[in-house]
Amino acid sequence: MKRPVIGIVPLVDIQRESYWMLPGYMEGVAEAGGLPMMLPLTDGEEQLDQLAAMCDGVLFTGGQDVVPALYGEEMDAVCGECCPERDAMESKLLDIVLRQDKPVFGICRGIQFINAALGGTLYQDLPGQHPSAVEHHQRPPYDAPVHTVTPLPDTPLAALLGEGPIRVNSCHHQAVKALAPAWSAMAVAPDGIVEAAYMPDRPFVWAVQWHPEFSFRVDENSRKLFRAFVRAAEEGMGPTL
Repeated sequence: MKRPVIGIVPLVDIQRESYWMLPGYMEGVAEAGGLPMMLPLTDGEEQLDQLAAMCDGVLFTGGQDVVPALYGEEMDAVCGECCPERDAMESKLLDIVLRQDKPVFGICRGIQFINAALGGTLYQDLPGQHPSAVEHHQRPPYDAPVHTVTPLPDTPLAALLGEGPIRVNSCHHQAVKALAPAWSAMAVAPDGIVEAAYMPDRPFVWAVQWHPEFSFRVDENSRKLFRAFVRAAEEGMGPTL
C-alpha cells in the first residue's frame, strides 16, 4: 500500500551552518502510516513547487523564533535567535501548499509561524509579556506532561481528543498573541494562551503549541494527532493502483 509522503521542514543549526532533524518528527509520521521526507533548506519557488508536488502533506516543525518583522513588530531584546532562511522558505512553502490545498500540520514554532504568516501576532517572550503560573518552558524529560490544555467545543480537536482537559508537554517562550483572521482556536491553556488552531475552510490545516514529536511514544493523544494528519494526507492522494 502506497504511503502518503510527508515533507518535513528542516531544523537549522546556524552556528554549525547545517540543517538536521529530530527523530520524533520522522518516527511520529512513520508510526502513523506516512513516509517522512526531510525537505532541503531553500526559498527557490521552482524548487518548492516541485517539492510540494512530491508531498501529500507538509509538517512545519519547531525551531528558532519567528522574525518579528513578519508580524509587523520591531525585534525586542527578549526575542531569541531567528532564522531568516527558514522564514523565507516557510513563507513561500505555506503559500504553495495552501494554494494546492495540501494538508498542513504545525508544531510549536509551526503554530507561531503559520499564525504570523496569516496575519496574526506573537508574544515575543511569554515570561515578560504574558506572565503566568503555567509552565510553558519545561526541562527534560521532554515527553513528560507539565500543564493542561482544553480542547474547545465544536472543533476538530475536540472531536479527535474529547472536550475534557488533556495534559501536554511544553517547551516554548513565544506564543500566539492575536489570532490570524483565517485561524480559529482549537485549544487553550489555563492562562488563556492559544495552544491549538486550525483553518475551518480547509480540509486539514492544524497546528499545536505542544510537542507530540517528543511524546508520541508514551501518549495516545500525540499519536492521534499524527494519525489524523497522515490520514488527511492519505485521503488527498486519491485512488492508488
